[in-house]
Amino acid sequence: MSIDVIDLRSFYASPLGAVAQRFIGGAIDKQWPSCVGQSVLGIGFAVPYIETLRKDTVRTLAFMPAEQGVVNWPAHGLSASALVDVTALPLPDSCIDRVLVVHALEMADQPEELLNEVWRVLAPGGRMMLVAPNRAGVWARFDSTPFGHGRPYSASQLRSLLRDTLFSPVFWGEALYAPPFTRPYLLKSAPAFEAIGKKMSLPWAGVHIIEATKQLYRPALAGRSARRRAFRLQPAVAAGGRLAR
Repeated sequence: MSIDVIDLRSFYASPLGAVAQRFIGGAIDKQWPSCVGQSVLGIGFAVPYIETLRKDTVRTLAFMPAEQGVVNWPAHGLSASALVDVTALPLPDSCIDRVLVVHALEMADQPEELLNEVWRVLAPGGRMMLVAPNRAGVWARFDSTPFGHGRPYSASQLRSLLRDTLFSPVFWGEALYAPPFTRPYLLKSAPAFEAIGKKMSLPWAGVHIIEATKQLYRPALAGRSARRRAFRLQPAVAAGGRLAR
């Protein structure tokens, strides 16, 4: 079951959400320190993370799944957010340089189709950053956070999914080693948990963070998703069986 966009926004406005944004955003910023002159697309609820990237980009878009709902973004200026079907993105082929997928894969009924669409809209040499709940992590066991909703993934499941959709991982990281405690004095210990977890490569991180590039050749799968969605246009038939003009 998909989590509502209002709940997602409320989570990131909370102290626990700020902790999650800090650690996940830190990993994203480390891999993508600059997006100068590039087009960036966020899929799912990526606005807490693409906000810091958009100052350098040519354009930044936020696509939110129809099941989740949409909020206006950014807060000031022209809106760059849209409600979409994530398996049929309203973009031409090879038009985006960076795609960030957050709170989307675990909610998707057809995760392969979502990643096929990401592959389609990515330009040659483009990169995808994927954030997905860790099946072995503590956060996936608490539905009080967005990471406890939908389907969590193991590392092997994500590797298989990326291979099947013709993505090649170039970075594999984790974040959210601290349990999702909400008490202020426990939240203060979150940086220590994060530092120890990363140093010791502990297995119970809350999320996987993967950066991947698109493989440029997909002879067996090319156009499969588009053909599946395509339909033949037929003349409209008016009352009495006559063709509408």
